[in-house]
Amino acid sequence: MSSEFKDFKAEIWRRFKDYPHMFLATQENDQPRVRLVTLVNFDQGFWVLTGTRSAKVRQIRENRKIEFCLLFDEGKHHGYIRAAGFAKIISDKETKVKVAKHCDFFSKHWESFDDPNYTLLELKLDEIEYLRPKESVVRKFKL
Repeated sequence: MSSEFKDFKAEIWRRFKDYPHMFLATQENDQPRVRLVTLVNFDQGFWVLTGTRSAKVRQIRENRKIEFCLLFDEGKHHGYIRAAGFAKIISDKETKVKVAKHCDFFSKHWESFDDPNYTLLELKLDEIEYLRPKESVVRKFKL
């Protein structure tokens, strides 16, 4: 982790609070696919709760590489965090239960922690690109 990233880390991680919506990209054959998902920043990890039958789960099984973009505002100014890495499908029941209990929206989508249509994705990041609102300099960090 670069020393410059250490200087920005708290600022960047603060942007991930309160279940932000972000655009998650996967790949299907040679075509990128983007969709809006809710990012969960919990227990020092990034998670996406999703339906097992969703296209993104099928695509991640074929190619674990992902990228996401989180847009945010400060007043009238916009910024973003773009991150690349890979997704891991979590099968460990204890982890699935712990993350689901943290999410107030879980019961709106799944009947129980054992619901076969509940899949938990862990996002492991390799690089981050960060643009602060009011700035034009994009910072890139390898993790």
